[in-house]
Amino acid sequence: MFLDIVLLLAGIVGLIVAADVLVRGASSVARRLSVSDLVVGLTIVAFGTSAPELVVNLVASSEGNGQVVFGNVIGSNIFNILGILGVAGLIRALAVSRSTAWREIPFVVGSGVLLLGLVSDGWHGGPDQLSRLDGFILLAAFAAFFVYVFRMALRARNEDPARDGQVREMPVPLAGLAILAGLAGLFFGGRLVVEQATTLARALGVSDRMIALTIVSAGTSFPELATSAVAAWRGKADIAIGNVVGSCIFNTLFIMGLSGIVHPLAWEGPSALTLDLVVMLGASLLLFAAMYTFGRRKLDRIEAGAFLVGMVAYMIWVIDRG
Repeated sequence: MFLDIVLLLAGIVGLIVAADVLVRGASSVARRLSVSDLVVGLTIVAFGTSAPELVVNLVASSEGNGQVVFGNVIGSNIFNILGILGVAGLIRALAVSRSTAWREIPFVVGSGVLLLGLVSDGWHGGPDQLSRLDGFILLAAFAAFFVYVFRMALRARNEDPARDGQVREMPVPLAGLAILAGLAGLFFGGRLVVEQATTLARALGVSDRMIALTIVSAGTSFPELATSAVAAWRGKADIAIGNVVGSCIFNTLFIMGLSGIVHPLAWEGPSALTLDLVVMLGASLLLFAAMYTFGRRKLDRIEAGAFLVGMVAYMIWVIDRG
């Protein structure tokens, strides 16, 4: 057990170090290419840290395991918004740009509504499922989001060409290597943490069901947690927020889209999973509302604390219902 504890701590330290390398590399790329931290957070950082969810879903989808596919994405998004932003917001109040408050966060809400509408086919007599056609619709919506981000990046370069003259921390090739190294460290560090935490839980007599509902479900979001926490600590609010917002959109549209194309997935509704999807939508609406409390676009420490309380309450509810 001592070795398991040492390996668990090593995994946590590895996550922090890898996240720090990733944030430094991403920030340098943003300055070098004259794009905002938000754009980098919404794309490179968000998509990279969502790699564990992508791998888990593609494997589960190929086996036709819809409950794992839906549960992984829905649970990860809830953890991203309530848990990760809760932690990051407690470290430092997160001020966001106007476009994030009015466009990117509403896109998170809209993607959740789209997913709910696509899987709820029973109203016209068809089966409740995520079909291959639904998967292509989700991917089309993701493509639209990607085009939007690309145009945002072009506008930023045109509006602020002087950014090229700013002091740069590292050249693009080195920054690119830092991003790749950071992503690799997050992947293997997150895997190590999940494996060792699972081993310790079993040694303490915790059931496999409870492990799946807690450790494993949150485990695929460890890279996002480490990255956003380090970004908040370094005052990179756009990367912290962009990572979570981009990951949620990537999970809902790209990962679910690919999963539906690999194998049509039955949606057993109305069910507990439907309630989880409603919680996911509620969390995204809560994030949108938090941007306008007291007339400012910021997630402050009080709101972040409320997010964490909501995350704990949700986990207790999930464990209680079995």
